[in-house]
Amino acid sequence: MSLLVVGTVAFDAIETPFGKTDKIVGGAASYISLAASYFTRDIDLVSVIGDDFPESFLNTLKKEGVKLDGLQIKKGEKSFFWSGKYHNDLNNRDTLETQLNVLEHFDPIVPESAKNCEFLMLGNLVPMVQQKVITQMKKRPKLIVLDTMNFWMDIALDDLKKTIAMIDVLTINDSEARQLSGEYSLVKAAQKILTMGPSVLVIKKGEHGALLFNKEEVFFAPALPLEEVFDPTGAGDSFAGGFIGYLAKTKDISFENMKRAIIFGSAMASFTVERFGTERLIGLSQKDVDERVQEFIDLVQFDISLV
Repeated sequence: MSLLVVGTVAFDAIETPFGKTDKIVGGAASYISLAASYFTRDIDLVSVIGDDFPESFLNTLKKEGVKLDGLQIKKGEKSFFWSGKYHNDLNNRDTLETQLNVLEHFDPIVPESAKNCEFLMLGNLVPMVQQKVITQMKKRPKLIVLDTMNFWMDIALDDLKKTIAMIDVLTINDSEARQLSGEYSLVKAAQKILTMGPSVLVIKKGEHGALLFNKEEVFFAPALPLEEVFDPTGAGDSFAGGFIGYLAKTKDISFENMKRAIIFGSAMASFTVERFGTERLIGLSQKDVDERVQEFIDLVQFDISLV
């Protein structure tokens, strides 16, 4: 089923307690597209880069079934760049530098071939840019998933709320859920956020798993305990890519199937953190993905008797 991914294709420079990188490929749409490509090969990408971006990575995306008709390449301009340093627990980070570059005036143009997409994944971007993409659709997609962050809650809350009212599934982390709702309890936060428009809310809790809510039910999926964690950058985006990629593959957007999608999203996120940048998401086999998902199943499967 056709999937449209919108977000950043960018450069990152990352420092964690386990090492540091020079400028490497990152960006929400990069992680989302690569993670989703293990479930569907019918992916369109809308983003913007400068002419400094490596063609080798664009070729990798094409090889994985990602169509780049919606990728704008600005001649003589530089790609978006972010630099950050993680603390020892990897849950907190400091932004060292942000260069908007081509992203500052990004006006998304959805290719005609993607305007009838059945699944739309809006990666973290300016809320008004996300709205522009939705309004370019010829028909409403079967499912619209939105990712956002606290930065937009700080500086563009009204625009963000308008965008949230237009989508089906919102994915945010626990601190963002608390900020958006004004509630400390995540259950109360979810109830409040679900009145803003979406029918489903995913609250990502990093190494502590993820929560899936609708108005009647809640589901919890744990994170996989990993022996090696190098870099959490892009884990949330990889989660989103696995989540919507699985839904697009199965063509089933029921809450029951979203529970399964949460596990597949968590599996893709668990790969991402094992290397810096997008490296670990490239070249995985179906066997790798299946075995990782089975690890999640084994983690939570048990028999119990109340008698």
